[in-house]
Amino acid sequence: MSVTAPSVESESKEDRLLAYLRRSAADGEMYFKSKFISDDVGLSPKEIGALMVRLSDSATDLEIEKWSYTSATTWRVAPA
Repeated sequence: MSVTAPSVESESKEDRLLAYLRRSAADGEMYFKSKFISDDVGLSPKEIGALMVRLSDSATDLEIEKWSYTSATTWRVAPA
């Protein structure tokens, strides 16, 4: 019997996005558009946008802000 890594489905969408943001912002601030990270986290840009609004209020270890809007929202994420 082999042991497999936990599947992406076993991790909530919010947890998956939060883990990605923490890794990406570990060395300082990052800027991104949802459509450019959607494949990396396995979520649609619309799902990412909705989760970012929620995480901006609940993720105490990250500063999350809507940075600008030009054809799509740009998000700024930095360690708190």
